[in-house]
Amino acid sequence: MNYEKTAQEILKSVGGAGNVSSVMHCMTRLRFKLKDSSLPDKEQVKQIDGVMTVVDSGGQFQVVIGNDVPKVYAELTKLPGISAEAAPVEKDTQGSLFSRFVDVISGVFMPVVGVLSAVGILKGLLSLFVTLNWLSDDMGTYKILFAAADALFYFFPIFLGFSAAKKFGGNPYISAVIGAALVYPTMTAAFAESTPLSFMTIPVVLISYTSSVIPIILGSYLAAIVEKFFSKVLPSAVKLFFVPLLTILIVLPLVFLAIGPIATFVSNQLAAGTLWVYGLSPIIAGLLLAGFWQTVIIFGLHWAFIPILLNNVMNNGFDPINGMLFCTIFAQTGAAFAISLKTKDTRLKPIATSATIAGIMGVTEPAIYGVTLPLKKPF
Repeated sequence: MNYEKTAQEILKSVGGAGNVSSVMHCMTRLRFKLKDSSLPDKEQVKQIDGVMTVVDSGGQFQVVIGNDVPKVYAELTKLPGISAEAAPVEKDTQGSLFSRFVDVISGVFMPVVGVLSAVGILKGLLSLFVTLNWLSDDMGTYKILFAAADALFYFFPIFLGFSAAKKFGGNPYISAVIGAALVYPTMTAAFAESTPLSFMTIPVVLISYTSSVIPIILGSYLAAIVEKFFSKVLPSAVKLFFVPLLTILIVLPLVFLAIGPIATFVSNQLAAGTLWVYGLSPIIAGLLLAGFWQTVIIFGLHWAFIPILLNNVMNNGFDPINGMLFCTIFAQTGAAFAISLKTKDTRLKPIATSATIAGIMGVTEPAIYGVTLPLKKPF
């Protein structure tokens, strides 16, 4: 595949740079936010070399590339009018509420999902090595590797604050500071030791925000609004330092006093509700959720489930839903692997082999679009 040519043809087919509000990529797809979604010719895009298929869903025009999507994206962002930096998000009044929700969630989590997967794998390997007595948790090697594996989860509010601010059009460093304050050692120690805290005589509800998800996303959204307000009303001479100062002074106390406790309560209820539904009938829950999961992935709507899965892990220490869904990934990967072994098609065999490797790492789009769905029965 000629990545430069593919990028140029895709951009032309979606209506050019003037029709692109924003573009980002996940593990397998270019996700366009278009000004006029009626301009692209889906069939024309599908004919471009390197494009597996096209999905118009969740308020996004998604071009499925496969494992080479980072290289195509790199070439795409070199073209005039397309920037690798996320542009400030305009208020989106188009599409359904669910479509806008999917767009926000994918924009917040997509930048960290690759690293999130990597450190998750590292955590799993460390657990395996300890179980096999290859390592022990008091060894320096284990401690260093575990620090890398656990850092993202522990300091999750910092990373999510950064990516959420970029999605909401705010200063990512302001939201990162707010996230860092949530997990600052003094605050985590106060929670651990049940030390009473107050802000301007108002008592602070002590909560552990390490590994939390929802509070920092809501805080980043509010910070972006406050920042934009002060950017408009303050003189240019003092904007550089007064905008972030006033934003932090207003938003951070609100997060500790109201947003954090409310969001944490909602998180806990969501986690409890998920387990309650699961407890009614694990078999039916598995049949329904797992049965439709790969179809949900086809439409790129699986991002809507990410906050729920992560929230369950952060609140309960485990998530039963992901276990049910993951079996479908192994099934899809197994089908691709079988085809890679059995097929005599010289073009299909390397595609199926590559899709199998991606599937083992939890990414099934290459298997779906490149192998099983075109053949129908394996899917």
